[in-house]
Amino acid sequence: MAMSGGSGGSLLAEINVTPMVDVMLVLLVIFMITAPMLEQGVDVNLPRAEAQEIDAEQKKLVLSIDGQRRLYLGRSFVPFSQLFDKLKHNEKLQVERELFLRADRGLPYGLIVRVMALARQAGIDKVGMITESAPEGELGAESEAGLAVAPPGPRSGARP
Repeated sequence: MAMSGGSGGSLLAEINVTPMVDVMLVLLVIFMITAPMLEQGVDVNLPRAEAQEIDAEQKKLVLSIDGQRRLYLGRSFVPFSQLFDKLKHNEKLQVERELFLRADRGLPYGLIVRVMALARQAGIDKVGMITESAPEGELGAESEAGLAVAPPGPRSGARP
């Protein structure tokens, strides 16, 4: 008996958990759908190189430049005109003085150099470049297409 008859007027003290369970299930479904979307970053066609991999444990700030020359600091869009101010006033960058750059392989070299120069002017001492790992033998095929650079060595004064 949940209610007494007549004189006391006591209240029902049980909690109905069915609406709470419904809300929690809806939230669970929402998070299951949106979680894979959160892990995707800025779509950048990275150049390929043979380089040492960075520890995934280190949470470094990444500046991405996509194929349409849009800049993203982390996941936030930054207009080129505001890039210096964003870099200069970012606490994490001013403490660590380290930034990683992800740039689309089709971008002109001059744009990358301008962005790197702005980072240096903003007080960032170390700018790292993020590339894709190249499968073995693939870089040799690019050199045949005229995309790779000659191996380092002494330069001769004679031109072919």
